[in-house]
Amino acid sequence: MGATAVIGAQWGDEGKGKVIDLLAEQADYVVRFSGGNNAGHTVINHLGEFRLHLVPAGIFNSQTTCIIGNGVAIDPEVLLGEIDQLEAANIDTSRLLISDRAHIVFPYHKLLDELEEGRLDANAIGTTRRGIGPAFTDKTARRGLRMGDLLDREGLRAKLEIAMEYANLVLQGVYGQPAIAVEGVYEQCRHWAERLSGIIQQTELIINRALLEQKEVLLEGAQGTLLDLDFGTYPYVTSSHPGASSAYQGAGIGPIRIDHIVGVFKVYCTRVGGGPFPTELNDEHGEHIREVAHEYGVTTGRPRRIGWFDAPMARLSNLVNGYSSVILTRLDVLDQLETIRICTGYRLGGQTLDFPPSSAADLAECVPIYEELPGWLEPTSDFRHVQDLPKNARAYIDRLEEHIQAQVSMLSIGPRRDENIIVRPAL
Repeated sequence: MGATAVIGAQWGDEGKGKVIDLLAEQADYVVRFSGGNNAGHTVINHLGEFRLHLVPAGIFNSQTTCIIGNGVAIDPEVLLGEIDQLEAANIDTSRLLISDRAHIVFPYHKLLDELEEGRLDANAIGTTRRGIGPAFTDKTARRGLRMGDLLDREGLRAKLEIAMEYANLVLQGVYGQPAIAVEGVYEQCRHWAERLSGIIQQTELIINRALLEQKEVLLEGAQGTLLDLDFGTYPYVTSSHPGASSAYQGAGIGPIRIDHIVGVFKVYCTRVGGGPFPTELNDEHGEHIREVAHEYGVTTGRPRRIGWFDAPMARLSNLVNGYSSVILTRLDVLDQLETIRICTGYRLGGQTLDFPPSSAADLAECVPIYEELPGWLEPTSDFRHVQDLPKNARAYIDRLEEHIQAQVSMLSIGPRRDENIIVRPAL
């Protein structure tokens, strides 16, 4: 028995939190493998509504061990806040573990993120300003601190001084800001260590042992493939790799340990922040979808940009991830639309493209080629079998399946945990 990776197939916000919460019923371990608290999952279940940014969505299953893997950048202050929120709702967090190799997001990372976005002004990337990019920059430059460093009281200060020397050089020299004192940050680290030391472990050993023991391991993705540092709409991307290739790296397992790769797509598109968005709707259709679906960022509260389903992007997403199956979410949001469009390709300089160009400048010039399908104009949230759905809804699903070139395993037809249609087993 191998692991199953759940991947955001678009620009994030596809509904992975609900999917993970459901699939966790069958999982012994749920492992978050990438990103940081720049991503958020909303989970609605019998315990209430929860917005998680770091704690894996499997925390609501009392039999599941939840792990924040080595590929995640962790803001300990945010993590502790989530733990406190969950415990206040009487949810057991003793099953949570943290990789000692996961890098730390410090207050100065958040300040640097804020200042750089301000400096870029109109050319800003549109980050969440949570410090994730600067933290991953420090990781790549080999001056970052990891969660395991919190356990080394003697070595911690020396490492912190090295990291903060560089941060202060940038703060003062580039942004004209005062230096940050090491002592205050060091004391904050000691507080984090007191509360988290018992759950910081070599989690790659735990995960690999679980796989050898034939346990069910679910790898929880964050953000989405179209924000990938290599294959996303660069430079309007995140600072890590949200795709399937990161699932094994960010958890500390070998590639052959993954048996299933499940892609999660909305039946339309959304994105937050800057960057080209070929099918973007700046009209009443976009506003309707935004309000019906409450499309506002979990992390930032910003209104999400709305667009029709983009098949070229979906093909790229499947190409670089190799989905075993896909889950389609938010079908119910389209219930009231008379007609629905799918972008089947692009026109660029006299050419027809089936896949997006790698250049963001070229992508911004792409003109979508649409096919138009009739809507179904009736509620879908009460259906539990795909054959019972309205004929036009089934036709729309079939067309998405053809364009993505992967089989649909589940449909989400509402925000509640029970509002789903199982088409075929995902695992």
